[in-house]
Amino acid sequence: MISLYQAEWCPYSSAVRERLTELGIDFVARQVAPWPEQRSDLVDRSGTDSIPVLDVEGDLYVGTRDIFAFLEQFEAPASASEHRARYHEHAEARHRDATARLLERGAPLSTRG
Repeated sequence: MISLYQAEWCPYSSAVRERLTELGIDFVARQVAPWPEQRSDLVDRSGTDSIPVLDVEGDLYVGTRDIFAFLEQFEAPASASEHRARYHEHAEARHRDATARLLERGAPLSTRG
């Protein structure tokens, strides 16, 4: 099993998720605390409070460069270029920060119980 310790807001985590998708590699997203000093569980598991961290059956790859270097061993399936094209097609939504606007439509987090 592959686990990705990450946060949705982190652009480096996003890049790793995109590359895993392009390669057709299933993974479990493991959410971390928002601030590094709150990530004692991640430090205990990986020795770092930095994200992203990819755990491949106990082998840890820390940071985007290390993770991407590991992923180089996998051959990209035919659909990889289509995923990358779709990524680029949605660039404007990312520039307009569409996800943040969608999140703001929901109830403020302070009112949830």
